[in-house]
Amino acid sequence: MAEEPGTLLYYLKRSTEFLEKKEIPNPRVDAEWILSDLLNLPRIKLYSQFEMPLGQKEIDLYRERIVERSKRKPVAYITGKKGFHKFDYLVTEDVLIPRPETEELVDYLWKGKENLRTNPTDEIQIWDLCSGSGCIGLSLVQLLESSFVTLSDLSEKAIDVSRRNAEKYQLTEKTEFYVSDLDLSLPKELKFDLIVSNPPYIPESEKPEIMPDVLEFEPHLALFVSDFKEFHKRLLSAVKNRLHPGGKFMMETHPLYMDDVESLATELGFLSPKRILDSSKKERFFFAEAPSLS
Repeated sequence: MAEEPGTLLYYLKRSTEFLEKKEIPNPRVDAEWILSDLLNLPRIKLYSQFEMPLGQKEIDLYRERIVERSKRKPVAYITGKKGFHKFDYLVTEDVLIPRPETEELVDYLWKGKENLRTNPTDEIQIWDLCSGSGCIGLSLVQLLESSFVTLSDLSEKAIDVSRRNAEKYQLTEKTEFYVSDLDLSLPKELKFDLIVSNPPYIPESEKPEIMPDVLEFEPHLALFVSDFKEFHKRLLSAVKNRLHPGGKFMMETHPLYMDDVESLATELGFLSPKRILDSSKKERFFFAEAPSLS
């Protein structure tokens, strides 16, 4: 196809070449995502619009955003959104960008949904602990019939983002929000059938190994812990205190620290601990249950 100056294809190719020179991984894919968002077109539709001329405002905005990407700013922060499971969530630099492996946590619980109720006639009460954008809890409350989700995060700005995502999907009647250090700000009587969490779990000692896109832009509060065992002991204690008898817990964690997580959970009295592999065959998820009433 002829590449006429001023057309969509012309700027797409120039942008790809520019990102390639800056050593950005997958430069063509990123250039396409940024352009499809700018033009409000599905990415696949770009291929039928290659000859479309771009206006000067579109050209200027596209250049500006490509320059941002060349400086390693993640595409999701440039477009302000990220697809997750069946949904599309708003994201800002105050929250982690939802990851494909976290979708696997949602999938696992969705497929086992018949086992999540502690009382068959009641709503499933869910707590998304360290909720960030709200992608886990808000996805589950939409996928699981007759459910209600409480979302909590230490960051007030993260809670603002999750509120906006709840409003986007008209979930305000099925959601509650708390700015809280674990469960400290939750009402004392609040208990749950299911608790899910993608907490910070990367030891600070691993910072030098983290790619610059993540290290320079994503919130460190949501990524790193100074003492993995101490933090997770607090987290698991909070979870145990908040589960109904027979309630379920599932979290994403660091594959190299799964022994610590399972040991802490067993010491606290959790039952049926299970390590679940992600699609890369890493021990990414931990699942356990609260004791039932005898």
